[in-house]
Amino acid sequence: MSKHIVIDPITRIEGHLRIEAVINDKNVITDAFSSSTLFRGIEEILKGRDPRDCGLLAMRICGVCTGTHYQRSIEAVEDAFKITIPKNARLVRNLMQGALYIHDHIVHFYHLHALDWVDITKALDADPKKAVTEAQKWGKVAGNGSWNANEDNYKRVQDRVTKYIKQGRLGIFGNAYWGSSAYKLNPEQNLIALSHYLDALDMQREIAKAQAIYGGKNPHPQSIVVGGVTCVQDIKNPARNAQFKQIIQKARKFVLEAYLPDIYMAGTVYAQDGLDGIGAGLGNFMTFGDFNLDDTSFYGAEKLFPRGIVKNKDLSKVYEVDQAKITEDVTHAWYEGTDNLHPFDGKSKPDYTGFKKKVDNIAYLDTDKKYSWIKSPLYNDERMELGPLARMVVGFASKDERITKYVSKFLKNSSLPASILFSTIGRTAARAIETELMCDMVLQWSDELATNAARGDLSTWTDFDFETVSKDCKGYGMAEAPRGALGHWIKIKDGRVTNYQAVVPSTWNAAPRDYKGRMGAYESSLIGTKVANVDQPLEILRTIHSFDPCIACAVHIIDTKGKELGVYKIDPTKACRV
Repeated sequence: MSKHIVIDPITRIEGHLRIEAVINDKNVITDAFSSSTLFRGIEEILKGRDPRDCGLLAMRICGVCTGTHYQRSIEAVEDAFKITIPKNARLVRNLMQGALYIHDHIVHFYHLHALDWVDITKALDADPKKAVTEAQKWGKVAGNGSWNANEDNYKRVQDRVTKYIKQGRLGIFGNAYWGSSAYKLNPEQNLIALSHYLDALDMQREIAKAQAIYGGKNPHPQSIVVGGVTCVQDIKNPARNAQFKQIIQKARKFVLEAYLPDIYMAGTVYAQDGLDGIGAGLGNFMTFGDFNLDDTSFYGAEKLFPRGIVKNKDLSKVYEVDQAKITEDVTHAWYEGTDNLHPFDGKSKPDYTGFKKKVDNIAYLDTDKKYSWIKSPLYNDERMELGPLARMVVGFASKDERITKYVSKFLKNSSLPASILFSTIGRTAARAIETELMCDMVLQWSDELATNAARGDLSTWTDFDFETVSKDCKGYGMAEAPRGALGHWIKIKDGRVTNYQAVVPSTWNAAPRDYKGRMGAYESSLIGTKVANVDQPLEILRTIHSFDPCIACAVHIIDTKGKELGVYKIDPTKACRV
């Protein structure tokens, strides 16, 4: 007899996400539904505003990748105004975004995703001496040293966590599925990962400092403006660039000696899951491309991440991306109507229809109708997966020299075939592969900026006549965020925004069914997964977390039983304008 289980909220993510799954009598998932239970509505707030201000407001869409939304919004306006930014502005934006990627990926693996693979309690049974040998083995597989691998360190880590347990204060390690048979690492491997988890807390703080050097602060940087950047004093000061570079070099060492070895370790232990394609999902991958490598127009420049689409896991062909073929369907989303519109014409008018009638005191999603605040984006009427895996797959399939080098090295060192990428473990590995690449590129851009400034080039902004360019225009900022392809679309008339739509990575990945009943990436990735214990659905968390969900904050609150706790209504036409 099948079981219908609910996980709400999904923790260790940004925002509010609910997953419902139908599991058969063999504990295999046969159906799944993804629902964001909170409304955002930033697009409505941006209407009527000065387009030059949109970036500062749009970055509030997210509390994690704030700078990415900021930059995409600015780029949308620059596209509308037909502005090409100076070299220094391009390099500074690359440095800010690159540092964000490194920070985001390290935080994601260790603090949001690692506990899906690592049983903290089993680390207490480890032999610290054996753990040193184990860490050195995986460091050698990665071709690097072993971060902080010594007996004294591992003993301190065990003592620290043991103290928490004895005091009954597990804190961030509380309320987990410890002891689940879905965990496969041995005690020493668990101890190594736990040690790196704690070290990564310090590392994320350091990398945040790097982001603030050129951004002014973190989160919510403020140095990007339409036409360029404002951090002239930081660009001309060699000490600032040296400080930035020193932090990234330290982060790179952590990536090479901790992050990558841990991925090789987990990837090897859980390899069969990957080879079986657990978590594979849609098999369609899309990237908008990002990180300009020259100073031509934004969409004409060579990019670090190539733009393209791979369908049905077929690495032999890459399709071009045409933004005109992007639409958002709201058939199963809590918005008015059943439209399937291009973002330039998109609407975000809420139409909350609620949950089904309670069954056994649980309110289930009304999946035959509307059941999520997330729309269902389509590309040329097809569902797509976005993210680091998409970037690595498209780059690899495009035979991009840089990406192919890093992906091939990982596959060679792990002795695993390329097919393992199409899985939960492959999605997790792709993020680590990308982090190593990003560390190397950020150091390269740092040197490039220092050299350019030393030559006396301090240009950071392209002048434009706002009154002329903002009469009647539209534009889009389509590039990448750490979690995948991100687009902002804007329409402007007489210097004011008339329509604004943001289609974010988790909109694509976490979307509900579309008008044809086709699943989104999260939903599809869960089908066929076997759950060891339906009361501890660790396997569901493992796959969902591999996407690094970022479900934006909102204003409509629902409790676990489906009861409405409160409604907050905002009239954007009467909101304070700045």
